[in-house]
Amino acid sequence: MSAPLIVSIPHSLGRDEAIRRLKMGLSRAAANVPVLSVDEERWENNRMNFRVRAMGQVAAGHVDVEDAVVRVEVTLPWLLQRFAEVAQAAIQKSGQLLLTKR
Repeated sequence: MSAPLIVSIPHSLGRDEAIRRLKMGLSRAAANVPVLSVDEERWENNRMNFRVRAMGQVAAGHVDVEDAVVRVEVTLPWLLQRFAEVAQAAIQKSGQLLLTKR
């Protein structure tokens, strides 16, 4: 099993607002990436467990939402490991856009 990909995204929204935005955001973000689909999205308090599919491969992980940071942890299958840096940058960018105060 490979090491998980971990991305921490600081924010100043507070936990409740960050959760609200994230609940709307995962499916919308996936819709903007043609090769990505969301298989599962399940919330338990301030943690979202998810499973996504890209290029026929399944990746699973979770998002922990705290008062000032969102921590994304996802384990990529070996076939997607070569795209880990690209995935990390995309998660960071999408997360920052979603969690920026407006």
